[in-house]
Amino acid sequence: MKRSLFALALVLSLLTNGVHAQDKKVAVVTFFINKKLDVSEFGDVTVIAVNKLLTDSSFNMAPLLNDFHEIFFKSYSQEFPFQLVPEDQVINNDGYKAYVPLHEDTTGLLKSSNFIVSVNGYKTYPYGLGYKNEKNLVKILSQYDGVMDVYITFSLVKIGFGGMGVVKVMALSHIALFNKNGDKVFGLEEDAKSKSVSPMVAGVPVMTPEKILPLCESALSQLMISLQKDIPKITRKSDAKL
Repeated sequence: MKRSLFALALVLSLLTNGVHAQDKKVAVVTFFINKKLDVSEFGDVTVIAVNKLLTDSSFNMAPLLNDFHEIFFKSYSQEFPFQLVPEDQVINNDGYKAYVPLHEDTTGLLKSSNFIVSVNGYKTYPYGLGYKNEKNLVKILSQYDGVMDVYITFSLVKIGFGGMGVVKVMALSHIALFNKNGDKVFGLEEDAKSKSVSPMVAGVPVMTPEKILPLCESALSQLMISLQKDIPKITRKSDAKL
């Protein structure tokens, strides 16, 4: 896969306008990509095709995650009005390592291990569940001022009508900050669609790694451009709520 996202990371880092005063410290406690595309606007045939993708080794989103991870910590982090704790201090923390996240009860293809691609060392868990995981983790990492979730999901979007249309992939960011009380300070959900498209045959999207993976890369690239512009606006007042 081309290293277009890595190149974008270098460009974005150069566009960073400055470093905020960063007195408070926040620990990123999960960082992952969910590679199971949301195809809820399509039929059962597409759902089956997505499940098949999950077992295809060539549907590899690890390079996309690695590039987004690098951009996040080298560029986006400079826009936060607080300091992100060095990752090794979080993932090597004894309490964090021992923590067993709460998950929804799922088995078979629905098990998160089948579709979650995470950065090594990070715990993963579903967003929500009353924010029980986040509340548990702020207690474990009580030396810091808050914790942060970061992950990316994808969905398939139909462009056109009937069987004559094409599809794009939409990337959606989920970046949420919680203070020492476990209260949500902000939740940033930004989305962007791929510039490229994939065909449909008789109204059914062509769901192969060769067709879908480049769309995921394109969508994530567009999303990262949007995040670079919008993160400062969303997080500007968050320091006061930590």
